[in-house]
Amino acid sequence: MIPKSFIQDLLNRLDIVDVIERYLPLKKAGANYVACCPFHTEKSPSFTVSQSKQFYHCFGCGAHGTAIGFVMEHTGMGFVEAVEDLAKSIGVTVPQEASNLPQHKVAPDLYDLMQSATRYYREQLKQTPRAIDYLKRRGLSGEVAARFGIGYAPDDWQNLKAAVPNYQDASLVETGMVIEGEGGKRYDRFRDRIMFPIVNVRGNVIGFGGRVLDKGEPKYLNSPETPLFEKGHELYGLFQAQKAIRAHQRVIVVEGYMDVVALAQNGVEYAVATLGTATTPYHVQKLLRLCDQVVFCFDGDRAGQKAAWRALENALPQLQDGKRLGFLFLPEEHDPDTYIREFGTEAFEHELDNSLPLSGYLLRELTAEVDLKTQEGRSALLKNAQPLLTAITAPTTALLLRKEVAALAGVTQAELEALWAIKPVAAPARPAPPKAKRAAPSSLRTLLRCLVMKPELARELPRGFQPEGSDGAAIAAIADWLREGDGGAIGLTERSASLRADTASVPLGYPPASPLRGLHESADETSAAAMIQHFQGTAHQQALNAAQGEIMHLGEDFDVQSDFLGLLRNIRRDAIEAEMSALLAKGLGGMSLAERDRHEQLKKELQQIKTPAA
Repeated sequence: MIPKSFIQDLLNRLDIVDVIERYLPLKKAGANYVACCPFHTEKSPSFTVSQSKQFYHCFGCGAHGTAIGFVMEHTGMGFVEAVEDLAKSIGVTVPQEASNLPQHKVAPDLYDLMQSATRYYREQLKQTPRAIDYLKRRGLSGEVAARFGIGYAPDDWQNLKAAVPNYQDASLVETGMVIEGEGGKRYDRFRDRIMFPIVNVRGNVIGFGGRVLDKGEPKYLNSPETPLFEKGHELYGLFQAQKAIRAHQRVIVVEGYMDVVALAQNGVEYAVATLGTATTPYHVQKLLRLCDQVVFCFDGDRAGQKAAWRALENALPQLQDGKRLGFLFLPEEHDPDTYIREFGTEAFEHELDNSLPLSGYLLRELTAEVDLKTQEGRSALLKNAQPLLTAITAPTTALLLRKEVAALAGVTQAELEALWAIKPVAAPARPAPPKAKRAAPSSLRTLLRCLVMKPELARELPRGFQPEGSDGAAIAAIADWLREGDGGAIGLTERSASLRADTASVPLGYPPASPLRGLHESADETSAAAMIQHFQGTAHQQALNAAQGEIMHLGEDFDVQSDFLGLLRNIRRDAIEAEMSALLAKGLGGMSLAERDRHEQLKKELQQIKTPAA
């Protein structure tokens, strides 16, 4: 587990402009930098990067985040991978907190070893006419073979002796390149096979897939699970396909290495393959970060149908409204490699354009084996659909599929949800509370903008201040987070029975200007980027995103300290008026002497607040 303090320190040391410019050119525009957004197609630049605040925001598609978020979204890396990549770029090592989970630290020499093996196999391919002829018969050019780093493992037991300094090195076994048998005898895992290097999104070779040239079993042999290689997390060809995936906003998931390479040879460069395992939720999540459409293209035989259904099951929890998942089943005698070679690129892409949507495939399979004309068939439909539909968290998709299944079963959506004991997707709208009881949204949004600009200001908010609405919840969460970091002080989200009932115990004196002095130079100043990264993926992300966008739009030259102090005065005024109202509700005769003194004190303080300073 990576310590939170390291994430904050990393973001403080990085320059988001430098990070993003590794992937796309930025142009200076006033205080910020702009570019055409890499996450959607546009002609005029709406992607804006704030160097002072260290976050980006796209006014076109709403993309937003920190340097870590950008690397994740642009490359498809996971959080840990992105942090490690960025830390390496500035020469620091990622520490690990103690955890019950096993930690796998990868030694740099393992990557060097895999790279040495890759170079060796590529050289062997050049010297082996039989292997070259095989690739030519499959329609591959030397250019494509070089792009994917394809090589050849000779038909010998210890080929890698010529590629590494020490064949007895334990790392060879650790990476799965060599197998150690009884008595310590060693031999190469891959022999007489076309070698396909498996490359992670950072460009490192982490494993291999080997295909027999002639007849033999297994047809494909993959590297085993190693500290470098986890099959359920990696996709063959993703490193080479990333640019094309973003350009087309589409990715095809196929079954074999040769399918990926053959499609690329024929101009379809946005294909990837699973690595001898079923499509996993992690695969789907990674691909949906990169594009809007994922098409699973499997053979039409029984094995292909089984793989497609498994992909659907694992994709359901990852579905996002606005993203499209589809399924393309080729004729049984074809796979993507043979189909595109026989019918051409245009015909294959036409099939992709007409792929079966996930919803259509799901409903087709659910209804295929039940008789909807009978009560028993409709009952079976509801039973079979329940685990699938309840796995969907995307609200619109879940709603529409529930409606369709309910209609097919002859029940209402409400009856279906009651039967499954699940919460309705579309809950009845609640009447809005009276506006007089809610703080002005503009004031809370202004306050939130101040905190996005200078998160440390949240420490100055009075205890017990519990604003309402999404902006208010975000403000409270920021204050909580900072106070926890300050040593576990009581946070704002600790609920009292009500603000008005507990005001006597809340320190109500609004902070004067002095506590804010020197915050710019404070050693424990918290960066906006660290705060934004902390709240990524939480309920407060949307409110913070909106505040970021407004800061980009309005500019960063407003007087944050002056605005914040004005808002603090308003907060203090509202608290005083609330407490005075509670006291007056008792009537003068019902107040104790101490309460009367308190009322007079509050009255004077309120007058001071309302009287402008000379």
